[in-house]
Amino acid sequence: MNTTLEPVAVIGLGNLGRALAETFLRNGHPTTVWNRSAAKAEALVARGATAAATAAEAVAAGELVLVALLDPQVVQEVLAGAADAVRGRALVNLTSGGPEDARELARWATEHDAEYLHGAVYAVPRTLGTAESSVNYSGSAAVYQRRRSQLDILGTSTFLGTDAGRASGYDVAILAGMYGTLGGFLHAAAMARSTGINVTELTPKLLSWLTDLFPALSTFANEIDNEDYTTEESSLAMNQSGLATITRASESQGVSAATLLPLKELIDQQVAAGHGAASLARTVESFRNGQ
Repeated sequence: MNTTLEPVAVIGLGNLGRALAETFLRNGHPTTVWNRSAAKAEALVARGATAAATAAEAVAAGELVLVALLDPQVVQEVLAGAADAVRGRALVNLTSGGPEDARELARWATEHDAEYLHGAVYAVPRTLGTAESSVNYSGSAAVYQRRRSQLDILGTSTFLGTDAGRASGYDVAILAGMYGTLGGFLHAAAMARSTGINVTELTPKLLSWLTDLFPALSTFANEIDNEDYTTEESSLAMNQSGLATITRASESQGVSAATLLPLKELIDQQVAAGHGAASLARTVESFRNGQ
C-alpha cells in the first residue's frame, strides 16, 4: 500500500460504508474502519484496512473522515462519542437525511473545531468509484477543494454551495420523485396483471411513453419557478378527468388506486379553487401551501 497517500477513516460499514472503504483501499489509501458490529470489519481488514476499536480511534486515524450510518440520529450519537477526536478533521457525512439534519451536524462540527461537508451518493454500492457513480456535496468549500482528489475517487463530484443542507435538499427531492415513479410503475403492473397482461410485456411500452413524456418536466419546472401556469395543453381540468377515469378503471379491476388518489385530491382542490384551465404544474401550489 502506498502510505504517502492521505489516510482516510470510514465510520459505519453497511452497504455504502463497505463500498467506500473498498474503493479507498483499491486506490491505495491507508484506510481505518469502525462499525458497532466489529465483525463487519473483518473482510476489509483482510484486504488491508485497519479496524479501530472505537469511533474516536477511527476519527483520529483519518485526515479525511467519511461517515455512512443508518440515519442522522445515529450520526449524532456516534460523533458525540468521538467529540474530542474531531478537532481539525474534515468530516464528510454521506448519511441520508433532510436538509436541517445536515445543517445541525454542520453547526455541531463548527462548535467542535471540525469542518463539515455533506454528500449525497447516486450509485449502488457496486458502482461506487466508477463512471456510473456521482456524488453531490455542500458545506465546507475548503474541504471540497482541499480533498477534491480523494472525493473524485468515489465518482463524479459536484459542489452545490456552502449551505450544508443543499445536497440533502436535492437528495430528498430526487428520491421523492424516484419513489413516486416506482409507485406508479407498481400500480401499472398491478393493473396489467389484473387483466392478464404480463408486466414484462407492458414495461417496454410504458418506458417508451415515459421517455416521450419526460421533456414535459422541464416545461413544468419553468412554469413552477416563474409561477406562470398559463397553458393550452395539459390543463388541470383535463387531468382531473383523466385521473377519474384511471381510478375508476383501477378499482373496477380490483386494484387499489392508493398511489393515484392523493394526486387526484390535490388536482381536485385546484380545480375547485377555480384553476381548471391552468397547467397541471399548478398542483405544486397545493403541496406548498396546503390549499
